[in-house]
Amino acid sequence: MTGITHADIEALKARLDEVEGYLHIDLRRHDVAQLERKSAEPGFWDDAEAASSTMAELTRAREDVQNIEDAHQKLDDAVAALELGDEVGDDELGEEAARLAGELRKSLAELELSSWFTDDLDHGDAIVTITPGQGGLEAQDWCDMLFRMYLRYCDKRGWKVDLNDVTPAEVIGLDRATFTVSGKNAYGMLRAEKGVHRLVRISPTDAKKRRQTTFAGVDVVPVLPDDIEVEIDQNDLRIDVYHASGPGGQGVNTTDSAVRITHLPTGTVVTCQNERSQLQNKAVAMQILRSRLYEMEREKREAELEALRGPKSEISFGNQIRNYVLYPFQLVKDTRTGLETSNVDSVLQDGDLDPFVIAYHRWAVGRKDAS
Repeated sequence: MTGITHADIEALKARLDEVEGYLHIDLRRHDVAQLERKSAEPGFWDDAEAASSTMAELTRAREDVQNIEDAHQKLDDAVAALELGDEVGDDELGEEAARLAGELRKSLAELELSSWFTDDLDHGDAIVTITPGQGGLEAQDWCDMLFRMYLRYCDKRGWKVDLNDVTPAEVIGLDRATFTVSGKNAYGMLRAEKGVHRLVRISPTDAKKRRQTTFAGVDVVPVLPDDIEVEIDQNDLRIDVYHASGPGGQGVNTTDSAVRITHLPTGTVVTCQNERSQLQNKAVAMQILRSRLYEMEREKREAELEALRGPKSEISFGNQIRNYVLYPFQLVKDTRTGLETSNVDSVLQDGDLDPFVIAYHRWAVGRKDAS
């Protein structure tokens, strides 16, 4: 038994052909050639901003083409190993074919995911904010647990994380955490996490060791490119400065370096305290505010998305997108997709979120196609 059959290989080949069609690889090859010619033109770097945008587009196109070519190579190698193993009766070659097929399945999952990202912002960076909901001290601890889970996930993905505002609670956990994630498809991937997350466990703060249910909210917005304009009237802003209270630069707890910006018409509040100066914190806070206001306006315009999300929910029971149960049994279950795992540590401790993220996007695409 090799764990892989010729029928399995044929199924993988059909899946690869389908993904290649989704990604329009012939067109992407044309894009690569066209962008390479453009980048070689005299005076290309005279407009540095436009040139950087073109080079970023060229990099994405090359990656799309290379990923498909790598997938074809894995498929060819798996076919060769399986056929030779069958011919000479070598189980090790059969095992090699199974290993290559497993790698190809993972690659195809990534490629399928990219094909579902139709918005340019999906391929860019993301701003994630985690806030405690119902549950008091427990909710603040849960906020910290989610924060650490996402840091591990970003690290596994090879994404860069910049902390914008991580505020410790007085007793345990965090009052809030806002951070920017930079990397390929960061926003597209992480928007699957937007919503209410519910934790059930034995309370570490309860002397009677009773079971506690607590909640935290995760908000995800895209980092906006410079060419997207969001008009903000300075008269609509209230800007407060205060002592930073968490990890940060040299000015923490010595100067009023932290910044809080309130957008009065919408009530949107953004804070930033992890940069070294008040000026830097204000610039980052304004970037986050731009992204949040843009996302709010986009949600208003997109009737389909609004219908999918429904009215804005409280961070409380009945509104969660995912349940994390640590007692009386162990289970992580997504309420949207039905995907579940009993390996809670792999999710919370190791940041193994890809299965949930991929399942969400497959579910969302299916709902969209059905509507």
